[in-house]
Amino acid sequence: MSHRRLTASSRSNVPPFAVMDILARVSELRAAGRDVVSLCAGEPSGGAPSGVSAKAAELHASGLALTYTPALGTAELRAAIAGHYRRWYGLDVDPARVAVTTGSSGAFVLGFLAAFEVGDRVALARPGYPAYRNILAALGCEVVEVDCGPETRYQPTSELLEAAARERGPLAGVVVASPANPTGTMVSRAELSDLAAWCSANGARLVSDEIYHGITYPGPGAAGADTANARGVCAWELDPEAIVVSSFSKYWGMTGWRLGWMLLPEELTPAVDALAGNVALCPPAPSQLAAVAAFSPESYAEADGWVAEYAETRRTLIDGLGPLGWGPAAPADGAFYLYAELGPQLERFGDSREYCRALLEAEGVALVPGTDFDARAGHRSVRLSFAAGSAAVSAAVERILRFQAKAS
Repeated sequence: MSHRRLTASSRSNVPPFAVMDILARVSELRAAGRDVVSLCAGEPSGGAPSGVSAKAAELHASGLALTYTPALGTAELRAAIAGHYRRWYGLDVDPARVAVTTGSSGAFVLGFLAAFEVGDRVALARPGYPAYRNILAALGCEVVEVDCGPETRYQPTSELLEAAARERGPLAGVVVASPANPTGTMVSRAELSDLAAWCSANGARLVSDEIYHGITYPGPGAAGADTANARGVCAWELDPEAIVVSSFSKYWGMTGWRLGWMLLPEELTPAVDALAGNVALCPPAPSQLAAVAAFSPESYAEADGWVAEYAETRRTLIDGLGPLGWGPAAPADGAFYLYAELGPQLERFGDSREYCRALLEAEGVALVPGTDFDARAGHRSVRLSFAAGSAAVSAAVERILRFQAKAS
């Protein structure tokens, strides 16, 4: 009797992040005593606001039994998130339409499951955050990557979507990120309105990744400069049928707390509730109970202080681009990334993976190759995170200059 060979499913065959190999090597080098400056992770160095940490300590000291919460989160936290939308965007959000999730990653899994069928075509920008592509592919959706270059500030446009639909077939969804990872670019209110109108006219669900809202640097030429709200434009200001994804990880610096949320159209809320209960039962209870303190005036003030530090580090980095000799760089309207082509260094090293490997071994500086974000042209680019702070970035730039001088 023959037996079928047991293997991993084809849907699980998604590429790993190159950054994970780099981070593993960083750990090895540090364990061996090497001084390594890591500008890989999109992780704020400040940690959670002090009020959130104090609330967590209070919960721990109380001995309170931490039980399951409702699948979509506690009523208190959902109401606090709704209040955040009144405060920042002037939106009247029903807390019943707020779904608290296990990080924004959990939100994407649940949102994509609820919104799209197997075989649906979903468009997203290239370069872009690879988890969108990989989650959609694992769920059986057809990913339509739209090449977005400097001429559109690395963001999709209705014209690009129209061309993609003509070439590949009707789109069921469009994922937009503003500010975006890895480029940091934003869409203006007018641009987001145009994208929302295209989705509405073509029966496509708009999914808006807004996890970097609040970390923006509006100024001359920045897309955020012509918005009414410099923190970012919420898609629900323009399209109440959109799925809005956000998180406590970036603006509030709570990456390890694994807490995000969605704003959901009414017709998707019951489906996400049922899916959430089956997939994870509920988001982490301690994180939910403590996260309510993130919406205090003191926590907003702390977070805004970190954003001011990011802005100063960004300015230092952009001022240092000339000596680095790298090629075109994305404008970095928001978030805390610089995405740039390597310029002449590309000829010396062949591709961004080899450049990043050699830089890490020679000078102890860790960057992410662009191949994580763009399988077609990412070999030309690198992403640098300046969330680590000004001192780390200044030290890294000095080492990169030394490395490139030796390689020339």
